[in-house]
Amino acid sequence: QVQLVESGGGLVQAGGSLRLSCAASGRTFSISAMGWFRQAPGKEREFVAGITYSRANTWYADSAKGRFTISRDNAKNLVYLQMNSLKPEDTAVYYCAAQTAVAGRFGYWGQGTQVTVSS
Repeated sequence: QVQLVESGGGLVQAGGSLRLSCAASGRTFSISAMGWFRQAPGKEREFVAGITYSRANTWYADSAKGRFTISRDNAKNLVYLQMNSLKPEDTAVYYCAAQTAVAGRFGYWGQGTQVTVSS
């Protein structure tokens, strides 16, 4: 099992920045990739950014490209999402997720952290 705990959410004005953190524990050796997803009220959960654990290859949703940066610290089992130039439409609950090589999908999820961007 892998446990994930997010932190760093909050209220920020449009144009501001926030950095989200995700701490992984448990069978972290089984993790092959980590990702950030978000869910706005009345909308489905959507992918934001992902990073592979070994090579730190990254990929982003179009909405995040150029504004968000995902990074990881394997020694500390931490994954970050640096969010700059935030917009009101970025308001959502942000979830951290882990993918294992065996499952090949994001099967572990954190409890989420609220990000609210005011206009």
